[in-house]
Amino acid sequence: MTIKDIAKLSGYGVATVSRVLNDHPDVSEETRRKVLAVVEEQNFQPNNNAKHLKQQASTSIAIIVKGTMNLLFADLVERVQALLRDAGQDAAVYYLDEDANEVAYACQLCRERRPMGILFLGGDLELFEAGFSPITVPCVLLTNTARELDFDNLSSFTTDDGEAAKQVIELLAGQGHRHIGLLGGNWSCTQISHRRLVGCRDACLRLGIPFDVDRQCEPCRYSMPEAYDATQRLLNRCPDLTAIFAVSDVMALGAIRALRDTGRRVPEDISVVGYDGIVTGQYSLPRLTTVRQDTQQLAQRGVDTLLRGIARNSPPVHELVPFQLIEGESVANIS
Repeated sequence: MTIKDIAKLSGYGVATVSRVLNDHPDVSEETRRKVLAVVEEQNFQPNNNAKHLKQQASTSIAIIVKGTMNLLFADLVERVQALLRDAGQDAAVYYLDEDANEVAYACQLCRERRPMGILFLGGDLELFEAGFSPITVPCVLLTNTARELDFDNLSSFTTDDGEAAKQVIELLAGQGHRHIGLLGGNWSCTQISHRRLVGCRDACLRLGIPFDVDRQCEPCRYSMPEAYDATQRLLNRCPDLTAIFAVSDVMALGAIRALRDTGRRVPEDISVVGYDGIVTGQYSLPRLTTVRQDTQQLAQRGVDTLLRGIARNSPPVHELVPFQLIEGESVANIS
């Protein structure tokens, strides 16, 4: 009886079973209970010596996820794990707070766990520029671009955030909106959110729409509760808004709830647009208008490039993955 047998009997992946057996915190209680039930039923005894040798032999891939409440990353993790499993690779997932230093954590992993490759979901380019050099294994960054950093072992795949944000503003302007708020993210120039802010600003300038960053933009973390509070701050400062562009669907859902609780209807009183295209947004009321990122292609290109780098020490790749602007029910025409 091996860990692969436990995975097959429990219906979970090898990486998930491994996290349960190693008591990792990033496993739901239901998953933990089901896996441990199979372990007990089969009287499975993990081979700790073999596990130690495996770690020393650098046979696993590390997936570092920046943010614990970003549902886009949850989708990406699931797809990446499935692709790695199909390729016969083990993976360990590490969840960090969105304000944590993912590069410093990766350096620590390289010293202690010796992964043969690292896949980052989300990342601050300033942290990569300052601290990535000691990392020598092949790495891939998803949802941000590392092209300008010019590291030989760091590839990246992302959406054209600036262009996507411009298309959102153009959509809202086409529906008559001239008072548009931007919700969420971190405006540092090395962050993903910054490119979306710049895209909004450029589109507004071109279309002659007012865009005052200090007044119309409200930063917040990638979570519904944070977005809920941030929406109320934004509305208190800008009660004349007719539309809100949230830089993630998770934030958009928090914003819709805040609007409802303050007596505003979506989209009749105020329109809302999200970003990411998570499944939840297509089942919300109203169905969310959003920028859909191609998580399947992001995961596929990221995994393929990482495995090629591990096997052949191939040069880095930096690509933009196509997006799609999905018109749901959360934007009204006010012209």
